[in-house]
Amino acid sequence: MADPKPVLDVAGVNALIRRAFPEAADGHLARVLEVGPGRVRVMSPYRAGLLRPGGVISGPTLMSLADVAAYALVLAHVGDQLMAVTSSLLMNFLRGAKPGDIHAEAALLRLGRRNAVCDVRLWTESPERLAAQANVTYALPAA
Repeated sequence: MADPKPVLDVAGVNALIRRAFPEAADGHLARVLEVGPGRVRVMSPYRAGLLRPGGVISGPTLMSLADVAAYALVLAHVGDQLMAVTSSLLMNFLRGAKPGDIHAEAALLRLGRRNAVCDVRLWTESPERLAAQANVTYALPAA
């Protein structure tokens, strides 16, 4: 698939996400750092409450960030479509995510009229040491 051009920049995507989830705008919500053709990069700040027993980032935290990254990717490429919804999320946990800011890079695999399929890779140490990978599909609202 040729990389589609985004219709929103970083500020536009962050503003839409905060509009969709105003109760989460307390500094704990992930923020979009980069938007490019067919991709976005997001970061969620570390806090001790994200850890599970064993001292690694919890699975639900990683799944949540994968979903946020995919949502940001969809919004960046389709614009103000807040009713886009997750229809599938398959998560592969590759290694324990050490405590630290959590980064995610999402790439469009397919952007159609009815759905968007995204690949999301997550890490805390470096992009060469992935903690998890997800395939996320978003259903897009009818025109």
